Amino acid sequence: MAESEEEVDVLVQRVVKDITNAFKKNPNIDEVGVIPCPEARCNRSPIVLVENKLGVESWCIKFLLPCVHNKLLLYRQRHHWLDREALVDITCTLLLLNPDFTTAWNVRKELVQCGVLNPEKDLYLGQLALTRSPKSPETWIHRRWVLQHILHQSSAPPPPQPAAAGRSQELSPSPQPTATGWSQELNPHLSQTLHQEMKVCADAASRYPSNYNAWSHRIWVLQHMAKGNVKVFHDELSSMSRWVSRHVSDHSGFHYRQFLLQELITELCPPQQNDSPPEQLGCPSQEYDDPPQKLGCPPQQHDGPHTNGELSGAEATAEEERQLGLFSVFQLFHQEMVLCSDLIQSFPGHETLWSHRRHVFYLWHQWRTERHCSSRGDMDGDDAALQDARPARERHCSSRGDMDGDDAALQDARPAREPVKGPRWGIEPMEVDRASVSDPQDSKRLKRGVALPSLPSEHGFVSGVLRSCCCHEQRRFAAAYRKWLDAVVHPTPALSQHSSCL
Repeated sequence: MAESEEEVDVLVQRVVKDITNAFKKNPNIDEVGVIPCPEARCNRSPIVLVENKLGVESWCIKFLLPCVHNKLLLYRQRHHWLDREALVDITCTLLLLNPDFTTAWNVRKELVQCGVLNPEKDLYLGQLALTRSPKSPETWIHRRWVLQHILHQSSAPPPPQPAAAGRSQELSPSPQPTATGWSQELNPHLSQTLHQEMKVCADAASRYPSNYNAWSHRIWVLQHMAKGNVKVFHDELSSMSRWVSRHVSDHSGFHYRQFLLQELITELCPPQQNDSPPEQLGCPSQEYDDPPQKLGCPPQQHDGPHTNGELSGAEATAEEERQLGLFSVFQLFHQEMVLCSDLIQSFPGHETLWSHRRHVFYLWHQWRTERHCSSRGDMDGDDAALQDARPARERHCSSRGDMDGDDAALQDARPAREPVKGPRWGIEPMEVDRASVSDPQDSKRLKRGVALPSLPSEHGFVSGVLRSCCCHEQRRFAAAYRKWLDAVVHPTPALSQHSSCL
């Protein structure tokens, strides 16, 4: 083994060169690790490349790391000169072994700004460093800096083209992108970068449980690269369903899902002006007694003092978009509560699942209270947006008494986690009653309604868990959730005023 200063320097130069050659030989390396090897064996390089995996024998790290560290510090202190290629190689070797060395990342920032280093290559180096240190905070910080550099380059206007000789040409000013205008439709380069970042974050989160740095970076990426892009958030929420089903104790993963849910609700159903009357907000008045309109169809025309019984094309389109947004929000809450119920019943005794259910239900309660408590007309109008799934029920029920009778007949057949009959402060679940359908073949073509969360439904779910589960931890979490419901989530005065009318 090398002992003198000259031998160590020769060894370090050899290892750095071998690492550089390994990346040139295989540009698809996807993981870096340390091979336990206390002593050097034979006269061979300590760098091992097998398929797409790069390994460094542990015996050389105690010589390699201090040497490249001192070289870089001497360069920063202007006591030692290094050319740009040497800086790239030394910082690469150093960061693969110690990704939390801030000085090395700062040197690479300067190289990126000078145009010597490609930003994508720096992201690739950070990706490899995270395979060995998934929680490295300096690596995540540097990635955000590189992404901001890429975004700045993508949003910069193209240079003006010179006019052709012998021909006058009017050059229109290049459109300046707004804060979120370009994110609505990502160009292929940004879309690929966004997809790669999601993959890097998911891989780091799988390597280290509750990796707060990885999930925080994932939220930052969506906020800066996909703000306002509903499709990206929808895809993320769908892909996360499978991930959280495999990591039911990861608080950070569920917190990320809560962020996605909140962003989708804000984008699909923006807050309305509280000082505007229901008619101006596209909501029916309190005297709304017509049959509920079908979602996805043009809104029905109602008499109003400002429309003379007719809605303009713009108002009709706005009303349809509003109801579509409302129904999408209702579906989000319904699907999230169904997923949470399935996970709680499939994996009993996990506090993370109950905490997530508490957050989702409180988010629903807060959203509905803030949005629908201004008047009874607001609540009735938004409830009508859910009727797309139950037109057949309205046709076959001749009166309200028939509907109540059918509902009562189904109480025994409902699972414990579905809403039960009781005081209603929210929206009742909507189901299609087979008893009210004359033709059994028609019932197969009916869509099932969206069962929205409510206080009685949550109490019914908790009661079902307490009756059927023998796990002590599960029963304790269920009892704590029921206590939280009674203490925190309760009908607001505005909802209590109309509870008898609901």
